[in-house]
Amino acid sequence: MRDTEPARELAVATRLRRDHPAELVSAALAQARLRQRAVAKFGAADAGRMFFTPNGVEQSTRTSVATYRAECFQALGVRSVADLCCGIGGDAIAFARAGIRVLAVDRDPLTVAVARANADALGLAELIEVREADVTEVDTAGYDAVFVDPARRSSKRGRIFDPEAYSPPLSWAVSAAVQAPLGALKIAPGIPHEAIPAQAEAEWISDGGDVKEAVLWFRADGTPGARRAMLLPAGAGVWAAPDTMLPDPAVRPVGRYLYEPDGAVIRAHLVAEVAEELEGGLIDPTIAYVTADEHHVTPYAAAYEITDQLPFNVKKLKALLREREVGILTVKKRGSAVEPEELRKKVKPQGRNSATVFLTRVAGAPTMLIGHPA
Repeated sequence: MRDTEPARELAVATRLRRDHPAELVSAALAQARLRQRAVAKFGAADAGRMFFTPNGVEQSTRTSVATYRAECFQALGVRSVADLCCGIGGDAIAFARAGIRVLAVDRDPLTVAVARANADALGLAELIEVREADVTEVDTAGYDAVFVDPARRSSKRGRIFDPEAYSPPLSWAVSAAVQAPLGALKIAPGIPHEAIPAQAEAEWISDGGDVKEAVLWFRADGTPGARRAMLLPAGAGVWAAPDTMLPDPAVRPVGRYLYEPDGAVIRAHLVAEVAEELEGGLIDPTIAYVTADEHHVTPYAAAYEITDQLPFNVKKLKALLREREVGILTVKKRGSAVEPEELRKKVKPQGRNSATVFLTRVAGAPTMLIGHPA
């Protein structure tokens, strides 16, 4: 059943219902579908043994990020952690695999049952105590660290953007974190910087180029107000303290190379630090594209060699692509209202070559930059 393809589900369900209750068969097939979805986050080996809920698959931390965080805790000497709002146990599993004893707490009975089943299924039950409780009533004294992952989605409103509308609210999570020797709070990566508590270090984490989450760190030997971008799987990080953060880079003409900073770098407001490393500047004061005359290899940005710079004009772009025999067209945009698929339909790329077009602004003017990965 684990590898059942969607097209074969009806046949499998019909066969199983001959010997098993219909409700049990439906539940098993639903679990099989969830396990297939969970492979992207947990890997095939773990996903095939774990148990999931729809919300659990959607909201749980992917293994690569949870492992990175657990390694950070381990490096800081943490031997025990209170994992509040633990969900189905993704972070608790990573903590336990790092040798850290975990108290995993959630108030939803089904979620607690799933988290407990996952600890058992992965052979980590001795290190993970799963408790059904309201996290605001849990005594975390005696634990080396507190990790809080507040719910940021509502069944009625969907994604929640106001940190005080988290469950529990960010203010409560901060109070719980600062009372522990080490505290870490998982938050939405789009949180406004002005909503970040002054005493926190803020870290944005991307995995494979996609920003996955932000974390607020509270520790006695930390640097309040510091910002970090961590890029996985490379493990490359760029960091700046409040007194060392650079001003916005200068705007300059488009050079031979265009750099697209990783989303975590942009979210952390560390584009200036990356631009300095690249000896580059911005193409527009409001656009996070860095340009430079030289090619630099960096984990913090994708590099493109620019061959053409044109004012935005669909007919001119179509003619250029036809002349270059471009059939594989990648469209990127930043600061443009044009949708990539809309443009692709209009220019109808055909040919054996490939190109990348950036729809953006250069010194305030709508512009097309054409090039290819460097």
